[in-house]
Amino acid sequence: MITIERFFELFLEELKISPNLTRYYKYNNNKSSFQFRKAYFVQRLQYIQDHITNKNSTIWDCGCGFGTTAIFLALNGYKVAGNTLEFYYKEIPARLKYWSQFGDVSSFTPSYENAYEKKFDPHSIDYIIVQDTLHHLEPFQGILKIFKEVMKPDGKLIGIEENGNNIIIRANRYRTRRNNRIIEIFDERLNKKILFGNENIRSFATWQKEFNNAGFVLKDKQYVRLFLPFFFNSSNADKIIKREQKLWRNNSFLREYFFFGLNFIAELPKG
Repeated sequence: MITIERFFELFLEELKISPNLTRYYKYNNNKSSFQFRKAYFVQRLQYIQDHITNKNSTIWDCGCGFGTTAIFLALNGYKVAGNTLEFYYKEIPARLKYWSQFGDVSSFTPSYENAYEKKFDPHSIDYIIVQDTLHHLEPFQGILKIFKEVMKPDGKLIGIEENGNNIIIRANRYRTRRNNRIIEIFDERLNKKILFGNENIRSFATWQKEFNNAGFVLKDKQYVRLFLPFFFNSSNADKIIKREQKLWRNNSFLREYFFFGLNFIAELPKG
């Protein structure tokens, strides 16, 4: 068993010996934004941990990237299957070697695989985690059909996303991709073209509509990250997080247009 705080401490040590991870996560690059970045990391991981309550569960980490969340869950005794594409996959073996010093990570089984081709028995998955991944999955109703087929009737999907209504994110995404929200990419390892959501972020209301159309219901939501890095220092992160959590519940304008992150739970209707 490992706490989120201890996991983060060991994660920082790992970054010191892994340049590729350091370039991606950036925690060791800028001290002025460290607490800001840590708060985001910790809150998202906490949301996942809070909603996985069955210790005997089977988890699909769809789009697991470098495997950070899956490794944390494996260290805490969960069975996790993860799939990823592109450059992430080649970093995972070294990561598993590092983390095996601190616990058993053998229950995490990564694969280089398109989510649409991942094979599971019907209704065999307790939890599906899609972290920074939903906005890449196209055709979207197609992946929701797959999720519905593999998830147990009492299972949960945990969505961890950017807030598609955030005005800064929307401006940045439009600047880099214009309206090209769905594109084709060629995966050299799979030797095929893949339909790809080009940072196709959405608001909570839009996610809700998409999931409802596929027969899911959204049962929970949480917004995270409002205040900019200069608000944080080494001693006030907890206070800022508490203030943000109060603000999103009480101020719909800030919630919809200025909070950066969005977490939610999708379930199948009971009965």
